[in-house]
Amino acid sequence: MKKIISIISLIAPIIIFSQVSIGKASVDGDGILDFENPARGGIILPAVTSLPTGSAATNGTIIYDYNAGAVKIRENNSWTQLTPETGNTSSINLNTSPDTGNGVLIGTTTTADGVLVLESQTKALILPKIDRPHLNLVNPHPGTMCYDTYNQALAVFDGSKWYFFK
Repeated sequence: MKKIISIISLIAPIIIFSQVSIGKASVDGDGILDFENPARGGIILPAVTSLPTGSAATNGTIIYDYNAGAVKIRENNSWTQLTPETGNTSSINLNTSPDTGNGVLIGTTTTADGVLVLESQTKALILPKIDRPHLNLVNPHPGTMCYDTYNQALAVFDGSKWYFFK
């Protein structure tokens, strides 16, 4: 029953005012969203063909820029490229369907546009934890993001290469 509720909560546009765990019974510490450990895969960022602008371009937004083949983050009201080289986008099947609904909101009732929006003044996203994802994730998707427990670093895959940020 928990799996059905978890799947429904990720698909339907809803509002949740608590912590959410995926693949485990409880959230570690002050996480707003947490994943099983070890995780079987990372978070896959949305691949966009045009960078969000206006109110949709909220600081802290992370996307995979399909045209640049790079992961980008919105900070100080501009887009910064995290992965410095052009990744391989050949495995990406772009979503050509129009966006519908407001996405999934966790911790808020209204906020910026996004497929999954996490809002909290006291809780944070806990990334999926994977030991050496560059060795243990087979055929990762461009825009995959996780926490490398071996290197103790944020790991981001651009479609060609893994990048690690400490």
